[in-house]
Amino acid sequence: MEDFCVGAVQMVSTDCVDDNLARVHRLLHQAANRGAQLVLLPEYFAHFSGRGSYTVAESFAATGEASADHQPIQHALQSWAAELGLWLAGGAVPLLERPDGTSTDGRRNRSACLLYDNRGVLCARYDKMHLFDVQVEDAAGSYRESASIEPGDELRTATSPWAELGLSICFDLRFPELYRQLAMAGAEVLLVPSAFTYTTGRAHWMTLLRARAIENGCFVIAANQGGEHTPKQRTWGHSVIIDPWGEVLAEANEGEAVVTATLDAEKLAKVRRNMPLLSLRRL
Repeated sequence: MEDFCVGAVQMVSTDCVDDNLARVHRLLHQAANRGAQLVLLPEYFAHFSGRGSYTVAESFAATGEASADHQPIQHALQSWAAELGLWLAGGAVPLLERPDGTSTDGRRNRSACLLYDNRGVLCARYDKMHLFDVQVEDAAGSYRESASIEPGDELRTATSPWAELGLSICFDLRFPELYRQLAMAGAEVLLVPSAFTYTTGRAHWMTLLRARAIENGCFVIAANQGGEHTPKQRTWGHSVIIDPWGEVLAEANEGEAVVTATLDAEKLAKVRRNMPLLSLRRL
């Protein structure tokens, strides 16, 4: 790993794709001006459902994203990455095509984190594996992502010029085995684009993120949605960058924000040298 500057963009996305994309572009300029070389966007950055559930089916109707190439949101991500010279991870894009090129059944689609290099070339795609089918004590009450999303079934790491990246999305954060496997596959920096609800975020967001960093000896970049989207939907915010010792390097509050930090390669090496958890594990 080499030292490099990273950024996490926090949004309060709406159901207006054009407005959301204009906001992303502005926030990416902020990140680039602060020296960020890799930037993570939150889950549902381009379209956030107006209903009391997170449904990517509505996002597909709004965006027309059929595959990982040559579609409106992908065009935007590609052009921004090339324009600003950034590696750019788009938190979650709705796709009707699986990574192998086959189509979903049309009733459900994939929710994919797409990683572009600084030329705008797609380097990696990760499809969300764990779906948010839960009861939450908030205004929405019930969430059933599986009604409109087909789960992915592959881990995904990606090699950047500075570090090996491990990709994930939101609810994955509650499943430590996924992150352990990413670390065992070589991941040094974990990407966690999210739309954590206010209720679950207040209770568990920071605890889970710091745990994933500490137990795997990895940096964590977490970009969250952060505010009131509708009367039934409020997200927690607090996008954050965490080092392998669990220390917070940068954190937002609520509302639109950009957080940046430089990841110290020597800190990663020191933590892994002094606390070699991956080699000491028994299971």
